[in-house]
Amino acid sequence: MLETFLITLAVLALLSIVFEEVTHINKAKTTLFLGCISWITLFIAAQSPEKTAIISDQLNENLLEIATLWLFLMSTMTFVAYLNAKGMIQMLVQTIFPEQVTVRMLMLQVGAFALILSTFCDNVTATLVSLGLLTTFNLDSQMRRRMAVLIIFAVNSGGVALITGDVTTLMIFLAGKVHISELLMLFIPASISVLLLAVLFSLRAEGAVSTTPIKASYEKIDIIIGVIFLLTIVMTMVLNVFFGIPPVLTFLSGLSLMFLVGRSSRSRAEEVQILEYIRQVEFDTLLFFLGILLLVGMLKEIGTLDLLTQVYSMYDPSISNFFTGVGSALLDNVPLTAALLKAEPVLTTVQWLGLTYSVGVGGSLLIIGSAAGIIAMSKVPELTFVSYLKYVPALLLCYVVGYGLTLVIANYIHV
Repeated sequence: MLETFLITLAVLALLSIVFEEVTHINKAKTTLFLGCISWITLFIAAQSPEKTAIISDQLNENLLEIATLWLFLMSTMTFVAYLNAKGMIQMLVQTIFPEQVTVRMLMLQVGAFALILSTFCDNVTATLVSLGLLTTFNLDSQMRRRMAVLIIFAVNSGGVALITGDVTTLMIFLAGKVHISELLMLFIPASISVLLLAVLFSLRAEGAVSTTPIKASYEKIDIIIGVIFLLTIVMTMVLNVFFGIPPVLTFLSGLSLMFLVGRSSRSRAEEVQILEYIRQVEFDTLLFFLGILLLVGMLKEIGTLDLLTQVYSMYDPSISNFFTGVGSALLDNVPLTAALLKAEPVLTTVQWLGLTYSVGVGGSLLIIGSAAGIIAMSKVPELTFVSYLKYVPALLLCYVVGYGLTLVIANYIHV
């Protein structure tokens, strides 16, 4: 009875996201409310002090994960808010992309940019920077929505090829299931599937677009902070791989350095102190993450994820991996992957690579299935849960192609 009620709360949270345009109630408010109610229910239903202590420990663990993500997001978004306000992202676009380009070519270029960027840095940073590109082009609402969907899929796809790109890839690697050289192979199916989606989205795209011209009025301090941002990304990867330092710690260090540099050398034309750029972070996105992760933590606590692990073992791993990826569009892929690793299924290297691809890319099938999707939904007004559904057939096709190619190429290499 308790489990049914809690699962119902999770379903209601999903429905509140789906029908946000009808109810006009912010999804961050509904998911946060239902997420809190679910944990309050768990505490009320506890029948002994021992059970209460266990639930308290689980909640603390869940809140630690959320706090880590919050701080990481806040750090990244503050950097991007500053660079965007200074026009640095637009200047980057004008340097890399031509001033005028056909919509079809732009689709391919944006997909490739997001794919490559997400391979070397985390999905959150890659999504924010890639979405920043869209603001520099004069796109209509439909094309901007398509580009945003492509960015979500490309960011999630690029993240599977290196341990710096996706948490689930890192988890599977640290468990000793795959090697770096084997993960690099995943870049081939990831690239082909992203290219396919870009081609599909560009079939009816006509005409050309131009970048929004801006004057290079930046100052020395802006370039220094841009360099600090890039160095922070690089050091996040290096320190995590060689010393196991959590990415959030490195990014907070970079953010604090940004504040110190800004304090010592502040632009005279700057109207607000650099520290106040933190106010430009969209806390709706952070609250939405908080609500979603509270609900996922609750589902983990009541054993729903363990049930999925049992179902996983009932079928051929190659089939189970495919549907695990589909399931990650509804459930956070991190606890899902953790549950599977804890169950210790006996898989071949090919099957582990298939699982790595599926849990990394499968979240793209729904907009709430990945951090990239949630961020894009908050940044692109035209992109909602319902409007995203029209792209699911194309996304599913590209996911199937990418997963199939992963198995084929992996089998060929390990013959």
